Amino acid sequence: MPELPEVEATRRSFADAIVGARVQGLWLGKPLRWPLGCAPQALVGLRVLGVRRRGKYLLVDLEQGLLLLHLGMSGSLRFAAGLPPPGSHDHFDLVTSQGTLRLHDPRRFGAVVYAPSEQHPAAQKLLGSLGLEPLSEAFTLEQFAAGLKKSRASIKQVLLAGRLVVGVGNIYANEALFLAGIRPTTPAVRLGPARVRRLHAAIREVLAQAIALGGTTLRNFSNAAGAAGHFQHATQVYGRANAPCRTCGTSIRLLQQGQRSSYFCPRCQRT
Repeated sequence: MPELPEVEATRRSFADAIVGARVQGLWLGKPLRWPLGCAPQALVGLRVLGVRRRGKYLLVDLEQGLLLLHLGMSGSLRFAAGLPPPGSHDHFDLVTSQGTLRLHDPRRFGAVVYAPSEQHPAAQKLLGSLGLEPLSEAFTLEQFAAGLKKSRASIKQVLLAGRLVVGVGNIYANEALFLAGIRPTTPAVRLGPARVRRLHAAIREVLAQAIALGGTTLRNFSNAAGAAGHFQHATQVYGRANAPCRTCGTSIRLLQQGQRSSYFCPRCQRT
């Protein structure tokens, strides 16, 4: 599933190119997770003001309202002039004066939703319960620590839930916990100030590195310019079960938490 780094890499790959474009048409293929929420022709003529990200949602600001895009489990966007006709797994085209923005989504868990404003119920239904943005000033050490003290769940599960901090998906939770020296099964409430501080910094560091490397491409992710990500070549523990730890040489272990795979070094992450 595309996580925060992949969504941010996607945003950066087309945001500048689409700003100022006029919507010339909107095409919908097979139904996605939720309906668009307006007649496609109602958006024709509107100018694109910018593209933001909130968690794993892309927010395309228009002169009137905004489009909220989610890539689902396996979706990706392309933005270019002269794209070929939509294929069987292409389900949304936003045709503009500067190119076409297309959603390719084989499993159709993605979404494109129009809302008159970010405060409208249609937008708040998707955005209202999201946690803190980990790369923003709102993600303070104090708020992070206070949130962890409220949960007896494992720290890995707390990170994945997205209610305290948003966008730390499975790959990045594994990597941040390794960098902080914390075992994924440790209850969040048991983390003392030093370990909370290390984890807070590690989340920022791992996500920033992943964004700089264009995200992670394990199967078919590519950004809106068609470029793959490269963070998969920089992982310390994720996907490296039984391989030697790059720090101490101990074999990386794999365990299942819920339905997700957790990778850790039993020496570097003792507790």
